[in-house]
Amino acid sequence: MVNWVDITSEEQIDDMMTSPQSAVIFKHSTRCPISSMAKNRLERTWDSPKEIYYLDLLKHRDLSNYIAQKSGVEHESPQIIVFKEGKAVYDSSHSAIISEDIIANL
Repeated sequence: MVNWVDITSEEQIDDMMTSPQSAVIFKHSTRCPISSMAKNRLERTWDSPKEIYYLDLLKHRDLSNYIAQKSGVEHESPQIIVFKEGKAVYDSSHSAIISEDIIANL
């Protein structure tokens, strides 16, 4: 089961990116069927106690741009980005979003 944590502010992103702990962000467009498919697959296959930070792109596209600016990872949707000590160490999008790959990069 996925423990989703909503992203709603730049401060939250800054805190996550400066933490010594790894962090996972899922960028999701609620209007996109591919994004919904990726989210549903994560919910069915996630086998980690690690929470996933959830960014609703329709409500917070500005925060997606902020993440891209801070991380250097170009925006895609849907998209997963794994951060360690403030650096993006893994990202994938669309049908390449696979739980096992994400967990292997935590």
